[in-house]
Amino acid sequence: MAVFTDITELELGAFLRGYDVGELLSYKGIAEGTENSNFIIHTSAGSYILTLYEKRVEKADLPFFLGLMEHLAERGVSCPLPVRQRGGEMIGELAGRPAAIITFLEGMWPRRPTAVHCRELGAALAKLHLAGADFPLSRPNALSLAGWRTLWDGCRERADEVEQGLGDEVAADFSTLEAEWPNDLPSGVIHADLFPDNVFFLGDRLSGLIDFYFACNDFFAYDVATCLNAWCFERDHAFNLTKGTALLAGYQSVRALAPREVEALPMLCRGSALRFMLTRLYDWLNGPDGALVQKRDPLEYVRKMRFHRQVGSAVEYGLKQP
Repeated sequence: MAVFTDITELELGAFLRGYDVGELLSYKGIAEGTENSNFIIHTSAGSYILTLYEKRVEKADLPFFLGLMEHLAERGVSCPLPVRQRGGEMIGELAGRPAAIITFLEGMWPRRPTAVHCRELGAALAKLHLAGADFPLSRPNALSLAGWRTLWDGCRERADEVEQGLGDEVAADFSTLEAEWPNDLPSGVIHADLFPDNVFFLGDRLSGLIDFYFACNDFFAYDVATCLNAWCFERDHAFNLTKGTALLAGYQSVRALAPREVEALPMLCRGSALRFMLTRLYDWLNGPDGALVQKRDPLEYVRKMRFHRQVGSAVEYGLKQP
């Protein structure tokens, strides 16, 4: 979440008249994140999140993202719901951007996740995978191998500005991943961006999942790998085996990983680390100045890439073999 496009009170008030959400009382931008412009709005009917979709999000993908939220909520996954306009549409336009209003989800994201949080997250991720099985729409993962290459082309020449030798290191990783990336794993709808700031808790109880704007169809185990990267490393960049064990146990309490998923997990973790390093690197080198937005350090994920190169099996992430 972030603010790239600002809005005036007059613009927002006119936009809200197309919805049955009461009168505008106040609003403010949300600084966290890197993709879209987000605001919390308070009206006489309650609190909502307003999102303006920026250039990275294709308007044609919005029915998938917003429809998925409705679909998952109907099947017991706690997530925000799109608020439909009086005419039934989920997508409007504000300040020249596609825009949507979603319900406000109670809770806070964990700044320092514990093993308890990780187990809850693992179980919720598996429930999401099962609940999405009959979702009628599909969307390919635009940020898989081919998409990583596109990002890399946009920052390869300047990679060594971030760390000397990074360009050669990433080129070698691409060679390995393109040769060894799996092609026949259980797949379906995944979240693809389930970082701690996209998961809300009330105490130790998970209250909901947010920000489905990278959701797509891909390997379920790739989603697990992304969560291991996002939840199970400490601030000193060491992998926390207790957290990894909890996350994987939570996931398998709902959906058991197939043997071929277990075998592929180290390569999937390595690829996921590269993917997030590349988006951070691209934004670090090319992101706009002056936006109310946080740039995230790509070197955090360089260190995770280096860790995964040394992993020989999923047991090293804490997976308990039956």
